[in-house]
Amino acid sequence: MIIVLQPGVNDEQIRHVIERVEALGLQAHLSRGTYRTIIGVIGDESQLQSAPLGAIPGVANVIPILPPFKLASREAHGEPSVVDVAGVKIGGGHLGMIAGPCAIESHERLDAIAGEVRKAGANLLRGGAFKPRTSPYAFQGLGEAGLKILRDVGDRHGMPVVTEVMDPRYVELVAEYADMLQIGARNMQNFSLLTEVGRVSKPVLLKRGMSATVKDLLMSAEYIMSQGNSQVVLCERGVRSFDTDTRNLFDVAAVPLAKSLSHLPIIVDPSHATGRPDLVPACALAGVAAGADGVHIEVHNCPEEALSDGPQALLPQQYAAVATQIRALAELLGKTIASAATAMAT
Repeated sequence: MIIVLQPGVNDEQIRHVIERVEALGLQAHLSRGTYRTIIGVIGDESQLQSAPLGAIPGVANVIPILPPFKLASREAHGEPSVVDVAGVKIGGGHLGMIAGPCAIESHERLDAIAGEVRKAGANLLRGGAFKPRTSPYAFQGLGEAGLKILRDVGDRHGMPVVTEVMDPRYVELVAEYADMLQIGARNMQNFSLLTEVGRVSKPVLLKRGMSATVKDLLMSAEYIMSQGNSQVVLCERGVRSFDTDTRNLFDVAAVPLAKSLSHLPIIVDPSHATGRPDLVPACALAGVAAGADGVHIEVHNCPEEALSDGPQALLPQQYAAVATQIRALAELLGKTIASAATAMAT
């Protein structure tokens, strides 16, 4: 950390800053320049997280050298992390192919969709049992009944399952059924929920908030990892913009940016990013080309009857077409896509 002092700072103020730093068990190195005086701080910067050094008289700015997301940073883990979801690997050259409906509506419907996406090459089945909805009158999900359906269908088709958890009180319940816990965009900074999810041993899919920066996303990942759970997969799902032709702005640059800052895998969700099935294939391929470790796509066999987000879902045949393109691109980039059944068998 570097402490930049104000012009005209006096010796007494400098001594006071140095004394405060040394009182925290750190070393202070004073450097006087022609126009600026700085103090370099050597030691564990975590000791300074709660120390308001910027409030000390004579201090102009405090500049951290290491990122605040210590565990998620490249400095903490030089090689890309690989997250294992019941045998399906995400990261380190392995692509996760997550597909399924927005909401679990019935056993019959989910079973039919799972069969189609599994045949097309998806290796993780998604479906929401608890749904965060803008309107309190919209379909909120089937709850535990939906979790039971998801688990049964996943087992029938040999696919690990991922579903959203919205409430700290239900983390253990969802973890009983799911192979991977999803934190939705609206809950990215629900710190109580992040803390609870960090205490379970299941992998976590952490979606970027609608108005969050990439560093905000990594700080949320840090909450989970600080509790002992390092199995975090980031998800770029679009951010709010002024354009009304798409649901959100698909920030494809977030993929290489996150990879430059963190060792954690990152996937893309073009369904929520665009809200338009005609744009999903191109954005899915763009995400993989940019370095994404997987693709999360909503699929429904009758979107007009869907109880949640039907207009953005692909039909099974549309998903099969884009999955074929993703496999071809993955081969070109030297990445692998594990078969769900093969992964679970191992």
